[in-house]
Amino acid sequence: MPTWKISTQRATGRRQRLLGRLFAVALALPVCSAGAVIAAERVTLRVGPLQQTVEVEDLEYYAETGELRSSLQFYRPLLSPQVRELLGQRLQVDPSVADTFLNQLLAKPDGKKLLEQLRRALPDSSIEQLRAALYLTLRQANGLSVLSFLRAYPQENLTVDASAAVGIILQLNASNLQSQMLSPMLERELSVTRSRSLQPLPDFDPRSDGTQQVQQRSLVFYDRDRKREIPVDLYYASETRGPLIVFSHGFAADRNFLNYLAYHLASYGFTVATLDHPGSNIRNIAEISFNLNNPSDLLAGSEFVDRPKDISFLLDALERLNTDGGELGGKLNARETVVIGHSLGGYTALALAGAELNTDELRDFCQNLSPLGRSPADWLQCAAVKLPERNLRLRDSRVVRIIALNPAIGKLFGSKGLEKVEVPTLILSSSEDAITPPIDHQLRPFDRLPGEKYLIAAIGATHMSVTDIGNQNSMVGQSTLVREVMGPESEPVRQLIRGVALAFVSQLTPEADRYRPFLTSDYVQSLSTTKLPLRLTTKLPSTLDPWLQVLANGQRHIASEKSSNKTQKIASLHRASFGSLASFDNLPRCFFSSRSLIPSLQPCKGQLHYIFTSVLSNYPA
Repeated sequence: MPTWKISTQRATGRRQRLLGRLFAVALALPVCSAGAVIAAERVTLRVGPLQQTVEVEDLEYYAETGELRSSLQFYRPLLSPQVRELLGQRLQVDPSVADTFLNQLLAKPDGKKLLEQLRRALPDSSIEQLRAALYLTLRQANGLSVLSFLRAYPQENLTVDASAAVGIILQLNASNLQSQMLSPMLERELSVTRSRSLQPLPDFDPRSDGTQQVQQRSLVFYDRDRKREIPVDLYYASETRGPLIVFSHGFAADRNFLNYLAYHLASYGFTVATLDHPGSNIRNIAEISFNLNNPSDLLAGSEFVDRPKDISFLLDALERLNTDGGELGGKLNARETVVIGHSLGGYTALALAGAELNTDELRDFCQNLSPLGRSPADWLQCAAVKLPERNLRLRDSRVVRIIALNPAIGKLFGSKGLEKVEVPTLILSSSEDAITPPIDHQLRPFDRLPGEKYLIAAIGATHMSVTDIGNQNSMVGQSTLVREVMGPESEPVRQLIRGVALAFVSQLTPEADRYRPFLTSDYVQSLSTTKLPLRLTTKLPSTLDPWLQVLANGQRHIASEKSSNKTQKIASLHRASFGSLASFDNLPRCFFSSRSLIPSLQPCKGQLHYIFTSVLSNYPA
């Protein structure tokens, strides 16, 4: 691969990261700008009937020296070293690219929403002034910075509505705030004290591979009714036992995503089938021609139906193969199946377990979804609103247990759909998951599940921590814009999943009692490290309820059209909790959509990097 292409891609990633931060800091300080002829000399912060003025020159002095003049003393809690660093950063932008970049961004619905939200924070500014300032700043020879944007704004005094600005800041930084508050709460509230009365663990380690030699075989099945080709890899041993295990990968991944776990389970005698979902795997996404205005441009709504049907079709095919004799005869117990899914595969597993898709509630959510602060999964789930059915039940009675790893749930099942789940369920949630944030995609959904259920909280882990680090076919893992814990530092998460998944599946075998101690809070917590505390619970403690409510409201409703008492209370709570309104280390990025900015490194990775950059990049670095 030519080195100049790699460096260009990395430079593009840095460019997009800085642009997003500049937007955020421009809101946070409050700093926006003035034109080449008329420049903003002052910024006035309005808080209800009160207001205070900041000299732009004082901001420039602070960026250069770190010293606060009198007009900035009021803002001392906000002016962290990170803010100063961002004020001084400059981004060199080729003027020939600038117009195309902004034209494509602002022509899309998200760009228009973003401008409107900025305008509410800058009540004396017009859309035209905001656009003009952006264009002028990008064309400047000395590069783009917050302060150069200020000097390009066509107004001498700029007024900022503090309530709207704070709302946008909190919404922009929602995932980071969630992580800061949620991680210590989960670690504390889900911790257990080892009891002397507990029986010692069995004298073997379920994280270690079993004794059987694993064989692998690849097959391809074709569903004529739906015109879908389903590639499948089978992992099996000479002596098989228990249920069939089926793996469902996430969006833009493939069937190799959890190879290490497939081998591990097969080494204990379980037959594992890993399949590709042809409508949402990495190959399909790489071949799409993009004009990304809506989630359905990237993921067909029908995929939310076809994914569970892929597995039901596969079970039909494997049942026939099981009775045909030959090498695989008797090794494919499809009548008793455990589905293990990651991300969108977690949704797939839940749908097969009986969860009912509710497009009415999902549609209400998606119509009010702001472009600021939303997670990739929040946006992507909205592709399902175009399904014609209002309620969908995709239950397959052969699925008797499921494991959902960092599942994308959100509003897909509405407020009641998860109550229809009929099988024991284990959910993994990572506290710093910015792709499927834990509150809306795991914790609150877990609370709605009936029957036998387990929640594992990996505190400090991210969306991709569970992945096979040797597998390169993952859009999320390969994106330069995602802060992921994936390497050796996340090995405790993978070790945990080896042991717990084996114990969970073994509950369907005569050795259930032998493995049950590995499904306990005490065992999971014993695998913790300083950087990755691990917890297991079967019920969320009531002490978490008010915090989950506050964080959920703070993420979705802060930047509503009109400020409310509830909004002000939430903002006050965040101020009291953190002292400063936002941590600018990990500010989410704005939406970018210029495909020309990102060269195609190869047919797959270059396009996937573009997708993730241009559409799914609203989360902390």
